[in-house]
Amino acid sequence: MSQTDYQNLPNYSPKANEEFMSAEQLNHFKAKLGVWRDQLVDDAESTINHIQEDSTQVADINDRATLEEEFALELRTRDRERKLIAKIDKTLHTIEMGDYGYCKTCGAEIALVRLEARPTADECIDCKTIAEKREV
Repeated sequence: MSQTDYQNLPNYSPKANEEFMSAEQLNHFKAKLGVWRDQLVDDAESTINHIQEDSTQVADINDRATLEEEFALELRTRDRERKLIAKIDKTLHTIEMGDYGYCKTCGAEIALVRLEARPTADECIDCKTIAEKREV
């Protein structure tokens, strides 16, 4: 997500003694996720147009190979972003269900700092650290 997109979001900073996942916090994260999702969708549409426009026949086989490699890289990036869009959609659903901001493993509150950095986080830092250690 570009810096310009974030500048269009309403400013939010938690207030002293504010209830965790208050309506204002939820609206902030919904807006942040929505802008992020829209940007990813725009990027995907741009890639489709780019590939369609640049797919004309290239005479030199080396140029063609380079072009195809660039397309493959772009498509891999968009595939990762497609998966991220699904995760954003899941997170937006979690907000609607009233479960956003709580660790799916232990039920503890996920720190707002963590949610700001990774709004799709569904585990607290402790549970995520333990899960990553198990993967190794």
